[in-house]
Amino acid sequence: MAADASQVGGPICQGLSVVEIAEDPAGELTGKLLAQYGAQVTKLEPPDGSPTRKVGPFADGVAGPDTSLTFWYYNTSKISLTADLPWELDVLENLLDTADVLILSLSRGRQDEMGIDLAAVAARHPRLVVCAITPFGQDGPWSQYVSSDLVSLATGGLLNSCGYDDHTIPPIRPAENQAYHVAASFAHISLFLALMERDQTGRGQVIDVSIHDCVAVSPELANPYWFYPKALVKRQTCRHAQPTPTQPALFSTGDGRYVYFALILSDPKPWQNLVEWMDKHGVAADLTEPEYQQVAYRQANFPHIQQMIEAFFLIQDAQTIYHEGQARGLPIAVVNSPDDVLVDEHLLARGFFDTVALPGGETAVFPGAPIRFSAYPAPPQTSAPSLGSSASRSESL
Repeated sequence: MAADASQVGGPICQGLSVVEIAEDPAGELTGKLLAQYGAQVTKLEPPDGSPTRKVGPFADGVAGPDTSLTFWYYNTSKISLTADLPWELDVLENLLDTADVLILSLSRGRQDEMGIDLAAVAARHPRLVVCAITPFGQDGPWSQYVSSDLVSLATGGLLNSCGYDDHTIPPIRPAENQAYHVAASFAHISLFLALMERDQTGRGQVIDVSIHDCVAVSPELANPYWFYPKALVKRQTCRHAQPTPTQPALFSTGDGRYVYFALILSDPKPWQNLVEWMDKHGVAADLTEPEYQQVAYRQANFPHIQQMIEAFFLIQDAQTIYHEGQARGLPIAVVNSPDDVLVDEHLLARGFFDTVALPGGETAVFPGAPIRFSAYPAPPQTSAPSLGSSASRSESL
């Protein structure tokens, strides 16, 4: 594993050599997380590039292997090398001779097509840690099945909790590769555990990461509700899925935005804080009456309370509601769009975003490292590699 950062002053993954063969965001994000903390990640791609190079949107609207914004995001700080597997397996073998980690994010069928035998790879490279991310794992009756982010969310049970109050509408897939990201988180953790074990024993190993398994343990409340009271949760609009409907929590604001406010009627403190806040603006009306101090009365009259809150938020802007509500200890948040996040004052104050130089001389703003360490800063991100930009390296191997 990488040397002690407190001694060398470098990132935790400095000195770690990683080879990545990934055809989906699960493997690409796993490699990116290592690259963000100093690992040298060589992305081995087919001659026409990884599939994500073909996924839009594209810079300036021009499709091409080096203009995919999707590829740019998942592959910062890596280098690219091309090889036509299985015909050029010697390129992979030469890379693995000096590598610490191999990330494989392929279906079992694609592994076979590329001539990659995990047992043989492990035998030839006994110190190598192989992280194999597949839709359904290396064994079992579904191991050869193909998948996608949507299929993984569906088969893992998470999709059943996502959608709207109106159950005549089918479940709705959350955006932005949630299943792949869940799998990448588990893969990232497993890699560090395997590298720690290698430090003690000198032996590598093969890590079998099933996206199906990762999603199946991640449906939040759905699993405990089923395991214990045998209750199935029901999806609800912008709320946690529950066995029974809960009160709406999304409110329009005076400036045309939305805030999320999860008022817990059974807790007297947030209720009192809300009423005091509304009373300050002269719109608490009957909510100050003594009977509203009783939980049962509040629950019985929630439709009225809901209407009062809706009217209260419509006379204020979203940011005022957020900051004053939080100051009063209330669980309120503004519903941000992606462009709102780019100018989020908190993220900007923490220096979350990185300005990354692009090959053409321009720059672009990227999300920064998601984890911070006190012993060392994350190294600056570099742009995603152009296809085969390290091709000269293959000639020297």
